[in-house]
Amino acid sequence: MSQAPRPIWQERFPQACDWDAAVETGTVSDLLVPAVAARPDAVAIAFRESGLSYGELDRLATRLAAGLIADGVRPGDRVALFLPNTPWHPVAFFAVARCGATVVHLSALDALRELEHKLVATQPVCLITTNLPGFLPQVQALRAAGFVDRVLVGDDARWGPGEAEPQDLPPGGGFVWLDDLMTAPDPANWPVLSPEDVMLLQFTGGTTGAPKAAMLTHGNLVSAVNIYRLWTDGEPLEAGAQTAIAVLPLFHIYALTTILLRHLRDGNRILLRQRFDVEILIEDIAVRRATMFSGVPTMWFALLNRKGVETVDFSSLRSCVSGGAPLPFEVQTRLEGILGVRLNNGWGMTETAPAGSRLPRQAKPRPGVIGVPLPGLEMKIVSLDAGRADCPPDEIGEIAIRGPNVFKGYWNEAEATRDAFHEGWFLTGDLGRMDADGLFQIVDRRKNMIISSGFNVYPVAIENAIYEHPAVQEVLVIGIDDDYRGQAAKAFVVLKAGMPAFTLDELLHFLKDRLGRHEMPRALEFRDSLPRSAAGKLLAKVLIAEEQEKRAKPASPESAA
Repeated sequence: MSQAPRPIWQERFPQACDWDAAVETGTVSDLLVPAVAARPDAVAIAFRESGLSYGELDRLATRLAAGLIADGVRPGDRVALFLPNTPWHPVAFFAVARCGATVVHLSALDALRELEHKLVATQPVCLITTNLPGFLPQVQALRAAGFVDRVLVGDDARWGPGEAEPQDLPPGGGFVWLDDLMTAPDPANWPVLSPEDVMLLQFTGGTTGAPKAAMLTHGNLVSAVNIYRLWTDGEPLEAGAQTAIAVLPLFHIYALTTILLRHLRDGNRILLRQRFDVEILIEDIAVRRATMFSGVPTMWFALLNRKGVETVDFSSLRSCVSGGAPLPFEVQTRLEGILGVRLNNGWGMTETAPAGSRLPRQAKPRPGVIGVPLPGLEMKIVSLDAGRADCPPDEIGEIAIRGPNVFKGYWNEAEATRDAFHEGWFLTGDLGRMDADGLFQIVDRRKNMIISSGFNVYPVAIENAIYEHPAVQEVLVIGIDDDYRGQAAKAFVVLKAGMPAFTLDELLHFLKDRLGRHEMPRALEFRDSLPRSAAGKLLAKVLIAEEQEKRAKPASPESAA
C-alpha cells in the first residue's frame, strides 16, 4: 500500500522543522515540571522590582490549589479569572489546573455588560481578581447584582509597590484574600487530570452577535505549546537562555500560549508588564537585553514612531512576532530595517489555541500571506457551498484546519459547534487561497465579504492598497448599504501625524492602478483612532454597527431639506 503524498509545504520548506516529529500532549500542570526540576531558583516571572522563581511559582500554585479545593472547588467547576498582567495570573491559572477545574478568562477591558454576559454563560463557582483600581469595584458591582457569589482577591502589594491602596475587603461577606486561602493543607488526594479535560473557556471576539466560549482542553493548550516549540526555522533559540517580554494581556489566548505557557515550558525568564509603554519596551530590550518580543500592530506602530528609535540598541533580539491583527507590509519592512531581525508573522485563532501557520524564512513575504501550517497541523481551502469540496491552488475558498490543538467546541452552543466543523475539519471563517508552494494567503473574513453589484469584494485587499498611501497610518474598510450596488466599500482612515487629509476623489485617483473598479471605496471618513479589541485587533464590527444605526435613524427635517 503506497503512502499518501507529503503536503506541498513539506516538500517546499523542508528546513522549517522536522515535519515528522510527534506533537507532545499532556496536562497544563505538567508544563512547569521540567523547569522546576532543572532550575528551581531561576527567575520565571520578573515583575516590577521582584522576581518569582520557578520553584516559588510552583509552590504558590500548589498552595492556592489546595486552598481552592478546601474552599469547595471541584473538578469540572468553572473559576473566573478577572486579572490584569500580574503574577497572580499564572499562580491562579496553574492552581485552577491542579484542581481539575476550568478557567473562565474575563477581559480586563470588558464593560460590565460584557462581563455579565460571560458570567451568565459560564456560571463560575467563584471569581479571582486583585485589588488594583478598576478591578475590585467592577467585581463589587457584579456581586451586588448577583452575577457572582464568591470573590477571591489577590493583594497587589505582594509584588511590591504598585497602584493599589492599602484597603480592607468589602463588607458583607463573600470576599476572601487569596493569601488566607493559601494556608490550607494539601488534599488527601489530588484530582487526576486528563488531556481531554476542558482547561479553559476562552471567549471569541464575537465577530457577529454575542461572543462564544471556546472549550480548550489541557491537551489543546499543551499541544499548541509544543507545536510552536517544534518550529525551528532560522536561528536555534536555546531553552532556558531567553528573556521574553510579556506586555500582551495574559487573559488573551495569544499571550497565554505563545508567551506565558511556551516560555515557562522552556524555562525562560518572562518580563511581565502591566501595560504597554514604549519607553519601558525599549529599556527591556536595550538594557535588560530581552531576546524575544511579541506584539500587536499598535505596539509596533508606537515603536516605529518613537523619536530616535533608529539609535536604540536592538542587538539582543533574536525573535520578534507580530500577531493579533494584520500588520501593513510597508510597516513591517521598515521595522525589520530598524530591529535587525525578521518580524515573524503568521495566523491563528482562539479556537486553535492559537497555533495555526507561520511564514518560513525562505518564503518571500507579501501582503496577506500567512505561511504554511505549523508542524502537526493540516490546512486546506474548501469551497463555500454545502459540499465543502477541496479547492485547487489559487482558488479562493474558506480555510479549514485540523490538529491536536483545535478546540472541542463552543460551551453550551451545540448548533454553533456543529456548524463550525465539517468531517473533522474546523471551518475558520477566514477566506483565503493556497498557492503552488503551499503558502496560504488570507483574503478576508467570510462574514466581512462585501457583495457589490454581484461581485465579491474583500475589505483586506482594499485596506492593503490604501496602506500604500503615504499619509495613511491605519485603515479599516467595511461594507455599507448602497441603493445602486447593494453594498459598497467605505474606508475609515487614521492619518499619520502632521499629514493633511485628502478627498475621496484623490483617494480614488491614487487607487486607480491598485484596485479594480468594483473594489473602489465609495465613502471615506477620517478618524483620530479606530476601535480595537483587547488583543489590539481592529474591530470592523463596531464601525458596521455605527453605520447600521445611522441608516436606521430617520432623517431629520434639517438633513432632508
